[in-house]
Amino acid sequence: MKKILLSLFISFGMLTSCDVIDELTKFDLDYQSNFSVSSTTIIDTPFSFDTPDVTTDSESSFENNNTHKDLIESIKLKKIKLTIESPEDGDFNFLKEIHVFINAENVEEIEIANSFDLENTDSNVLELDVLGQELQEYIKKDSFNLRVKTVTDETLNQTHDIIIDSKFRVDAKILGV
Repeated sequence: MKKILLSLFISFGMLTSCDVIDELTKFDLDYQSNFSVSSTTIIDTPFSFDTPDVTTDSESSFENNNTHKDLIESIKLKKIKLTIESPEDGDFNFLKEIHVFINAENVEEIEIANSFDLENTDSNVLELDVLGQELQEYIKKDSFNLRVKTVTDETLNQTHDIIIDSKFRVDAKILGV
């Protein structure tokens, strides 16, 4: 009986330590971009906006986390948040729905986040629903680009400048572990 308990205790300890080691091989990469929604009187029509290229500097980021791009197991979007930079009193009440797509050189564009049937909350911050795709092909590139597609349900009297903060979760083998 003591041998069985000892075996169970050792097995539990090994499983727990594997989970701890696995967590040590994960880290986040944060990127920021922006786009502007011009004033408009048209509603219920989709509009697309491209962000400037986002430089990944992924090789350096991987190296800072004791890994290399060949050792990356997975990269997925963890969180994406939009914040209205101007006008100061701006809010997202004008949005009915929003979709964010990612693209990079020689990689097909895919949707990575969205939000539908947005309620008027008078908020200048909007967190989108993340779709969970594998994105290492995009983040390993020197740069990527985001395309934002919106549908409005209110007119806009002035241009809204919006910042996109995205956080990607990287799962890697650190030093080959």
